[in-house]
Amino acid sequence: MAETHFEPVGRLRVQVSPAHKFGTDAFLLADFAAPRRRDTVCDLGTGCGIVALCWYRREETAPARVDCVDIQPAAIGQLTATLEENAGVLAGRIVPHLADLKALALPAGGYDLVTCNPPYKGAGAGILSETDSDRLARHETACTIADIAAAAARLLKYGGRLCVCQRPERLADVMEALRRAGIEPKRLRFVHQRPDRAPWLFLLEGRRGGKPFLSVEATLIVEGADGSFSREMQRIYGLYRPESE
Repeated sequence: MAETHFEPVGRLRVQVSPAHKFGTDAFLLADFAAPRRRDTVCDLGTGCGIVALCWYRREETAPARVDCVDIQPAAIGQLTATLEENAGVLAGRIVPHLADLKALALPAGGYDLVTCNPPYKGAGAGILSETDSDRLARHETACTIADIAAAAARLLKYGGRLCVCQRPERLADVMEALRRAGIEPKRLRFVHQRPDRAPWLFLLEGRRGGKPFLSVEATLIVEGADGSFSREMQRIYGLYRPESE
């Protein structure tokens, strides 16, 4: 596959390309979602699979299985290459699916957790990206937040969790879409690049069939005033592990 290479992520080597790579938001979402070891998970719009792969950096954070869904063949091709590269760790634990999340053939009610790092720009918002891969990743051209919520509602067990990340200006849209799909927003956390800046991201967890009650967690700070990673960000990236772990 042209223009691809492998990058180390913990004990894994992940194939990336200019079209399908990863950023800070994927690590934040993976950490926020924190699946249990017995959980069956579905990652929608998986790209190179980085959210799922983050959980397998360490055996103690690995769920039972993750089904990774993407509509783009190149993304699924990269994830397949990553699985082959790390077969000793990942064999049978991550399963790629080339599919449209609006028409999935995965088992209804079969998942404890669904995750999605969705397109950040709503339909008709902003100038469309030049490449097909960027348009699909950044703009709601192939799916909307309502489509994601509806897919998650079908996939999740009663009481199962949907975890997403999104830009703060989309918070009302996301909460409305989740509620319309029967997924109650339960846990919210804002992410600031530095303590003196406005949030650039939020992390939201909803529960299928949950009762209304939203817990707003402490702000996550990526960098200190000096520009170095915060202690929590070091932990998320795997650069620091408390002695208690």
